[in-house]
Parts: sequence; structure tokens; C-alpha cells
Amino acid sequence: MKVKDILEKVKKNELSIEEASELIDNPLDYATIDFNREKRTGASEVIYGAGKTKEHIAGIIQNMLDHEVPNILVTRLDEAKYDYLKKLYPEFVYDELAQTFLLNQTPKPKNKGLIVVACAGTSDLPVAKEAVITAKYLGNDVELITDVGVAGIHRLFNRLDVIEKASVIIAIAGMEGALASVIGGLTDKPVIAVPTSVGYGANFNGLAALLAMLNSCASGISVVNIDNGFGAGFMAHTINNLGGKKE
Repeated sequence: MKVKDILEKVKKNELSIEEASELIDNPLDYATIDFNREKRTGASEVIYGAGKTKEHIAGIIQNMLDHEVPNILVTRLDEAKYDYLKKLYPEFVYDELAQTFLLNQTPKPKNKGLIVVACAGTSDLPVAKEAVITAKYLGNDVELITDVGVAGIHRLFNRLDVIEKASVIIAIAGMEGALASVIGGLTDKPVIAVPTSVGYGANFNGLAALLAMLNSCASGISVVNIDNGFGAGFMAHTINNLGGKKE
């Protein structure tokens, strides 16, 4: 129910002020949207699409739009849910690889620094793209360098000029997860390591890479959860935000 409809019911004495206030703040019986989050943290609530029905996602999006939220990011949205939502919200942009669904009507002011996302292998790209889209959405310049895993370490060395320009680096790797340690030993910038579930049996769906990154001997590395490109992108933004905005 839209705010105007609720107010009309109050006018007709069909709803009390208390009931109307509750409906305006929390009109959904399956979700309570945190509309004050942007004031507290600088970013509005992001919708995690996995595990939610397409109808629930649509309801949350509509409620945010009814409250005039200009920018909305949905993560982990599979194609089946996208096929349903694209008809309702054609103004949103879908990235098939990252599985993100994005409305960015009022882009945020840009932070000064550069976030570099270093992706070990092509199989890690879905996680890398999620990190890139998240960081850009939050107001950052982002550069993605791909296929620079340690199996051909010369490829990484060929991109050191980009890494040296970075304020924050996100290192994404599956298999044994060594990329974060290598980059951590080459730079004085903070490195956010993202283990991915890419790898053969003993990778244990990313656990081996996660433990390797947590046990890295390179200083200045922090680690997010397996396949958590969103968390890495958000953390990189938080760090980059400390440097202030562009003029």
C-alpha cells in the first residue's frame, strides 16, 4: 500500500494514526527495511537475493521506491528471478556474471582513491565482478585486472603499474589462494583477500583458500568470507572513503 493510500484511510477514519505510522514504516509482513541505514553508514540497505522469493524481492524493491530511495542494489539474483523482475523494473541494470540488479539514479560523490580488484583466474570473475559493481555503486573509481594468478606470476608483474596506483586492493583467488600473499608482499596498500570456491576436491569449496589467506605471512591483509565479493567491495569502499571525496 502506498503512503498516499494510507493517508487517505486516515482521513476517512479507517485507520488510526498509530496504525498508519506502522504501515508506512513497515508495510511488509516478511521484511523490515532499515531506511535510516544510509544516515548511519553512508549506504542504504542492500537486498540479498539468494533465499528470497522473486515476489519478496519485488515487494522490497517497491517499498524502497515508494520511500523514494534513489539507489538500490540487489545481489545474488539468479536469472529466473531476473526474468520476473525485469518486467516490473526495466530501469534496473542486470549483470549476468555478477548476478547484481542495480538502480543508480543518483550516483554518489566519488572518493579520491582508486580501488584495484585483482582476479586470479577467469573462473573467479563472478566474485570479482560483484566486488567491482559494489565498490562503484558506493562511489569509487575501480579498475579490474584479470587472470593474474600465481601459476603465471609474470602476468601479475606486468600489471604492477596498476597495483601501485591503488589506494586499496582486493585480491580474489580460489585453488590455494596464494595471490593475496604475493600482492601483500609487493605493496604498502591494504589488501582485502577474497577466497573463492573455485578449485578441485582438496580446495573444499574454498576452505583451503580461506585458511591459506588467514595464515598469510604478508602483513596488511584482511580476509572476508568465501565468495564474498560484496563484502570485499564494501570494505574497500570504507577504507577508500577515509581519503575524502574528489573536488
